[in-house]
Amino acid sequence: MHDLGYLAQDISILHRSYYKDTAQAFKRLKLNPTAACIMIAVCDSPGINQQRISDYLAIDKGLTAREVAKLESSGYLRRVKGKGKSVSLDATAAGEAIADKARHVRAAWWQTLFSRTGVTQTSELLPGIELIVHTLTGRLDSPNSEIAEA
Repeated sequence: MHDLGYLAQDISILHRSYYKDTAQAFKRLKLNPTAACIMIAVCDSPGINQQRISDYLAIDKGLTAREVAKLESSGYLRRVKGKGKSVSLDATAAGEAIADKARHVRAAWWQTLFSRTGVTQTSELLPGIELIVHTLTGRLDSPNSEIAEA
């Protein structure tokens, strides 16, 4: 097994693969993967604000603002004024419906990986992530891998 330092790299590979593999499905919904994540976050946490979305999804505040504006103009989100200058976000009925479809795309992606690899939701985390990543990308064994593992 690789040292724990590879975990971030493996998670990054999963993240990029998810975005690449789901892009077409989200495009059919007139979303992109980031917008889908934002819609799901808003539906999971009604009244959430843009700053919290940025923090939760670890994305730039500017990207969050642009995606929220697009989602609002598409009729999926509405801004709700709070106390003072605070503004929260709520999903419209159309937004709830699109978030359900986005959840389905996300679940289907994971289910496909689980079925291809034999990993389940109860599998051990690190070996499971490594197996999924290696299934997606193949192994990057170096000629000196025996030395690196010793």
